[in-house]
Amino acid sequence: MARDIKLGWDVESLNKAYRQGYMAASMGMEKARCPYRGEVVIAAWEAGWEDADATREQPAQTDDLFSRIA
Repeated sequence: MARDIKLGWDVESLNKAYRQGYMAASMGMEKARCPYRGEVVIAAWEAGWEDADATREQPAQTDDLFSRIA
């Protein structure tokens, strides 16, 4: 597995940070409460948080005839 010793992260740790950020936003945790240190891992956590937050903000899709009429 590739690991950047100097930066202290690898692909698995970035995936984990992303998933944890996604779950944090899904549970309503504030973005400022990121538990990580290090720019790259924080960016992965924030990306997950933002993706979940964007999903929560979208209105529910309804699939009925009246919703498709413009």
